[in-house]
Amino acid sequence: MRRLFAIALLALMPLAPQAQRIHAFVSSGLTVSQIEGDELKGFKHFGYTGGVGALASVSKNNQWGVSVEALYTQRGSYNNSGDPYSIKLTLHYIEIPVLVHWQDPYGGMLFGLGVNYGRLVQQPHSVMKYNPNYFFPDTSDFTFLGNDLSVVADARFTIWSGLQLGLRWQYSVLPIKRDWRFYEYKSNGTKLDEYVNNAYNHSITVRLIWQF
Repeated sequence: MRRLFAIALLALMPLAPQAQRIHAFVSSGLTVSQIEGDELKGFKHFGYTGGVGALASVSKNNQWGVSVEALYTQRGSYNNSGDPYSIKLTLHYIEIPVLVHWQDPYGGMLFGLGVNYGRLVQQPHSVMKYNPNYFFPDTSDFTFLGNDLSVVADARFTIWSGLQLGLRWQYSVLPIKRDWRFYEYKSNGTKLDEYVNNAYNHSITVRLIWQF
C-alpha cells in the first residue's frame, strides 16, 4: 500500500506548483467485468479493486482538477451456464489511472475522464468446462498481454464528510490478447467453424472513497 501511495504522489508532483489544493484519498470496491471477444455475453465476473490516489485542484474556483491513482484490480471472464462454454478466468492488474475532473457547482457531483495504464501481475489460471455442442476456446496458450491501456469515465458524489461513492466505466483501447481462437464442432467430431478474436477488458466499478 505504501508503494502504491508513493506512485500516486510522485505522479502528481509536476502539478504541485499549479495546484490550488491537493487531497489524498483511499478507495475500495467491487468491479464487474467481461472480456470482449471471448464469445460470451454479460458482466458476470466479480473482482476486487482498491488503492490510493491524490486529487489536485488546478483552478481558482476548484471546479477543475487532475487525479492520479495506484490500484490493484481483478478483471476477467466468468460463465457457469455451459452456453456456449463455461469458464472462470481472473486477470490481476496494478493500475495507474490519470483523470481530468470537473466539479458540478450545483449538485456536488465530481465527473472525470481520462486514461488508465494497467500492468498484468499474474497470468490467469482458468477453470473451464465444455458443453455438448463442442464449442470452446483454444486452451493451448492462456497467456495474456502484459500491458492494458484503457479509457475511463468516472462519477462520484459525497455521502458524508470525506466519504464518497464512486462509479467508474472502463474499456481497453488496445487488445489484452490477440488472435484468440475458438472452435466449433459437431457431436460426431466434424469441425464446423473457427473464430479468431482480439480480446479487450470491459468493466464497471462501484467503490467507496475516503478523501482527506
